[in-house]
Amino acid sequence: MTGASDGIGRVAAITYAEHGASVLLLGRDRKKLESVNDAITSTTDTSPLIIPFDLTKLHTQSESELTESMQDAIEQLDGILHNASLLGPKVPVAHYPSNEWETVMHVNVTAAFLLTKALLPALEQSSDASVIFTSSGVGRRGRAYWGAYAVSKFATEGMMEVLADEVSDTNVRVNSLNPGGTRTSMRAAAYPAEDPMSLPTPQEHMPLYLYLMGPDSRGINGQKFDAPTWQGPSSTH
Repeated sequence: MTGASDGIGRVAAITYAEHGASVLLLGRDRKKLESVNDAITSTTDTSPLIIPFDLTKLHTQSESELTESMQDAIEQLDGILHNASLLGPKVPVAHYPSNEWETVMHVNVTAAFLLTKALLPALEQSSDASVIFTSSGVGRRGRAYWGAYAVSKFATEGMMEVLADEVSDTNVRVNSLNPGGTRTSMRAAAYPAEDPMSLPTPQEHMPLYLYLMGPDSRGINGQKFDAPTWQGPSSTH
């Protein structure tokens, strides 16, 4: 999974490992990844693989190097959680710095595309593989000042729908998940005046993350999930 060093990604990695998954932890901060690794190895029998990598640097050449190193460690992949995202500045489009626009779009969209493309062969070796793209409420209805972040999430939803249609006759399923307002550092950066204690923790969303990654969601493909309104499998359409 990407963005595994902090916030929802950290909690999801530990939760998946507690349910028996051998997780690949990709993130920018090696020390934070090692902390996640320690949390997993101290409480589970699984062995995570740490992949320190800055997704702003993921381009065609580095894609090959990164995926080769991952493919050396795994032949079969049962799931991908695309969790890494950059918020970028919250300013009007008229004043949005072009270089920051490109960086946000690259990390939030292009890097997810490159990784998914490279890892599809390993996903296809699984009898039941799941790909989860992380979306946002502003990726389903645009909002002023959310700039590249909102646009990147609209693109993420589109990528999810295209890929889901392409793999509809395979053992791979693809869905998107909007965690909504959650007690994370990114949320605090976006809403500095908000009381974080009024928000759900990442742990409270884990039933949906487990459902989408696990066998209970087999056959669910091309759907958009919202953590704040999800009531369990019975609410899935």
